[in-house]
Amino acid sequence: MAITSSAKKALRASKKKRVFNLRRKAAIDDKLKDFRKAVLAKDKVVANELVSSLYQVLDKAVKTGYIKANTSSRLKSRAMASLKKLG
Repeated sequence: MAITSSAKKALRASKKKRVFNLRRKAAIDDKLKDFRKAVLAKDKVVANELVSSLYQVLDKAVKTGYIKANTSSRLKSRAMASLKKLG
């Protein structure tokens, strides 16, 4: 357990950040999962609709520092590549 007041404050901040990070991770995972299901089902209309929400979630994750910009770019690129394969 933290002893100094600064360590106690850091612990409180860490707990708050953990909650936000878990929410952010769940949002990314859910959107990616939905998008991949649509691509596997070859449902181009649904996949097209999900791309914008996936981009939005990834951009927010980068903005808050949850993931790096290159990671977001890579995920977006792979999403678009799989969408283009649908034809």
